[in-house]
Amino acid sequence: MNTFLKWLLLLVFFAAIATFTYSYFNGGLGSKRKSPKKTVSFSVDNLNLKVFYNRPSKRERDIFGGLVPYNEVWRTGANEATTFETNKALKIGKDSLPAGKYTLWTIPNDTLWQIMFNTKQYDWGVDENMKPLRQPEFDLINISISPQDIPNTVEQFTIAFDNSTDNLYLTLAWDKTKIAVPLK
Repeated sequence: MNTFLKWLLLLVFFAAIATFTYSYFNGGLGSKRKSPKKTVSFSVDNLNLKVFYNRPSKRERDIFGGLVPYNEVWRTGANEATTFETNKALKIGKDSLPAGKYTLWTIPNDTLWQIMFNTKQYDWGVDENMKPLRQPEFDLINISISPQDIPNTVEQFTIAFDNSTDNLYLTLAWDKTKIAVPLK
């Protein structure tokens, strides 16, 4: 057997091992993620905003106060850390958020949520023990927002931008709860 054929067989062998390993750790090739990735964008008057997150589903579970415990840091989605990006400085509450990319964290509660914009970038939202990777010393903004009850159940966690009243909001909705963070 010539050298070229040996190298080719070796390459095919390693490619097969890599494919099977990927398939094993990701639920199979071509399988649909339980919490699909989503990117939402908003643009107006040279302002460009973008959020990347993963969308877990309710699937008949108790969400806030259950799957997502009250008074504990939540990665605000699933899998990778949720990121918020702006090309211009924004006013959020009384604080200023400079242009840049941030990770978005929340602490849900039945009466008041904390929303944190963190300057550190994290590859994943939690560690191997399912504890949030957020480091509070990197929080640039920490704002408290009252949750709103909504009449219809939102099956899949949704982040969006709402500019319907000429006031811009970053909205988070899941189950029967909605959070609206004012952006200026």
